[in-house]
Amino acid sequence: MKFVTYIHNGIEEIGVLNSEENIVLNLNQVLGFGSFTTMNEFISICNDELINKIHNIIHSDNIEGISTDSVKLCAPITVPIRSVICLGLNYHAHVIELKDSLGNERKVPDYPVYFSKVANRIIGSNEYINSHKEITDEVDYEVELAVIIGKEGINIEKDKVEEYIFGYSILNDITARDLQKKHTQWTRGKGLDTFTAMGPAIVHKSQLPLPLSLDLYSKVNGEMRQNSNTKYMMFDIPYIISDISKGLTLKPGDIIATGTPAGVGKGFNPPKLLKIGDIVECHIDKIGTLINIVK
Repeated sequence: MKFVTYIHNGIEEIGVLNSEENIVLNLNQVLGFGSFTTMNEFISICNDELINKIHNIIHSDNIEGISTDSVKLCAPITVPIRSVICLGLNYHAHVIELKDSLGNERKVPDYPVYFSKVANRIIGSNEYINSHKEITDEVDYEVELAVIIGKEGINIEKDKVEEYIFGYSILNDITARDLQKKHTQWTRGKGLDTFTAMGPAIVHKSQLPLPLSLDLYSKVNGEMRQNSNTKYMMFDIPYIISDISKGLTLKPGDIIATGTPAGVGKGFNPPKLLKIGDIVECHIDKIGTLINIVK
């Protein structure tokens, strides 16, 4: 099942798609209780009983909802509970392609490379990426699998990781490469407004059991740029979540971006960086396609 945040009649709501994915059902109406205004509120109380109830409703014959053509889909989580937790250099080929372009020679890491990505508001599919042309001329794209945490946990064992996951989405980790290089640390280059895009939905973990092997790709103006599979992550999801949670409490709604494969714009010779008007498609099998336009 796919959970979404959407705007209808000017009001932001949270919902779930029917099995054909052409109707969105308001989650408050589906559950018959509560007044959840954000996906994070719902995730924080979600359990197996509620998931089973929702599953039965969206597969029933009597579905009352709204056509997806009548709503605007937002990022499923528009305002994160804190900065997005990201992995850098988690695909071997991506490490190699950026070997010299960021100002110091990269090597395949022995341990995960973590960083935080500031996101004032996460943009959704069909929303615009601000090129920030006054401060950067090296805007890049990165398709990534995002893991959404479902319950609080610390020091999580690898074999228990799936219990703490709510679901998965697509994230475009947009980056100003010149700012990333200039400031050494990545907060500035990756934290500009609109530089985090996610969507179009969160797929519940029951639809995507571990271990994951999902094709993912990005296209710019229809040209294939990245094309890989999540099975090529150097550090897989059980390792990542178990490792991050050592001494650090993960909370419901936390977003973990698991790294990007080769084919980013900075990795080409010459680079193929984004320009105003470019259309960026990020796709992950069984989740969907996230589309954004640069302005």
